[in-house]
Order: sequence, then structure tokens, then C-alpha cells
Amino acid sequence: MLASYLTRTKQLLQYPASAAGNLYSDADLTSWINQARGQLAGETECCRYLGTLTTGLNVRSYSFSLINLGVNTGLAGVLNARQMLYAVASGYQWIRPRPWSWYWLFKLNNPVPQQGAPEVWSQFSQGGSGQGSITGIGSGSLTSGSFYLDPPPDLTYVLLIDCSCYPNALAADTDVEAIPYLFTDAVPYFAAYLALMSAQSNARLEQAQRLFDLYKMFIDRANQASAPNVNRFLYERQSDPTTINKLGIQKSAEGA
Repeated sequence: MLASYLTRTKQLLQYPASAAGNLYSDADLTSWINQARGQLAGETECCRYLGTLTTGLNVRSYSFSLINLGVNTGLAGVLNARQMLYAVASGYQWIRPRPWSWYWLFKLNNPVPQQGAPEVWSQFSQGGSGQGSITGIGSGSLTSGSFYLDPPPDLTYVLLIDCSCYPNALAADTDVEAIPYLFTDAVPYFAAYLALMSAQSNARLEQAQRLFDLYKMFIDRANQASAPNVNRFLYERQSDPTTINKLGIQKSAEGA
């Protein structure tokens, strides 16, 4: 997939393979492609995975980096936890999400907490789980997002977590691409936008903005295509068919 991204990005930059010299190196283009993929994954939440995490006895706080995303999924880490269940008997039990301020006042504000099965969870730290080469260059890691449970677990529970994730960086054409089609069509436009932004000339900046607008168009088209036409309004990131009525907008008379 990386080779396809590189070819398409060069085409958008009008950078033929026969061009004298390296206007943009493949290393730079690859870096911009991976940056575009991470931004796209965060914006669209198109990289979803049901991760798992095993709680500790009487442990309330957990880092996103502890969530298991399996192997060979093409995913590097977690951007946010959307929903949670815990395994019980032969099924699962829902854990209610709460905003942090509510959790702080009504749950953490307790001098004598009683242990039990998880009932409430709340995200505390913002940001991804800080794993994977797509997060940056160097040997260090980024601060991980985190969440809290209440009551403190009385046993070790296996949580099933609906995760919005970011993909691994692509380094070779054979690497697994976690971003689904049609969202992949938008990646070269964002990468070319970043390349033109590096030129820092007015003409290039104007061209960059046009490419970014096209990126947004392809994102919108991919979001539309990812939901069926029947009951489309039930799906996320789809326009509400009743918006016109809610805003009190009157349709113009046909032919007017």
C-alpha cells in the first residue's frame, strides 16, 4: 500500500519519477503519508477494534497502553475508549461512562470506597496510548491516555473495550494497512498538502489549501459510503435528514 500512496502523492504534486533531482524525497513523503494516516484515523474513527484489558485487584486507574489490540492488526495504539463491558458468566455487562467532573465528585470523593464489579468508568488523561512508530521519531514514548473505574475491582475482570485506534506507520509496501477503503483514497491528498506546506511560498500554500479541501471531500464521501442508505441517520458522522425542519428552513418552491 505504501508504494501506491507514494505514487499517488507524487502525481498530486506533479512530481514525475523522471524529474531531475529529488524535489521531495521518498523518506519525507513517507513521513507525511504516515502523519496523514494518523490524523485521518483520529478524525474519522475509522480504525476500530475491540481491545481487552485485565483489571488488577483494587486498582482504579488504567493506561490506554495496557489495552491489548491483538497481533497483525496494523494498529499501533488507542486514541480513545468509546464503550466498555466486562466479562461475566457467558456474556458481558455494560459499564456506564461518566464525565470526569462527575466521577471526581460522586465516586473518587469517597474516603472509604467499597470494592466490587465495575459499574462506572471515566476517561481522565487525553491522548493516544503513545505506542508505535507513527507517534514520532526517537526511542521515547508519549504520555498515554487513561481511565478510571468504580468501584475498585474486587476481582480481576476482563474488560472488552470499543477502541478508536491509530495505525502502525508504513515502512514497506507489504506492511498491513489498517485504514479501510474508501478512507485510503483521502490519504495522498493530506500527504500532498503537508508536502506543499513545507515549501512556505504563497503559491504553494494556495495549492496546499485546495488539496486539503479535496481531502475533506474524500473524507465526507467515505463517511457517506460507509453507512447504508436505509436508516442512514442511525449511523455516526451522517447528516440528520430532519436538520432542515429543526432549523426552520423552508425549501424553495420547485422551479423557483
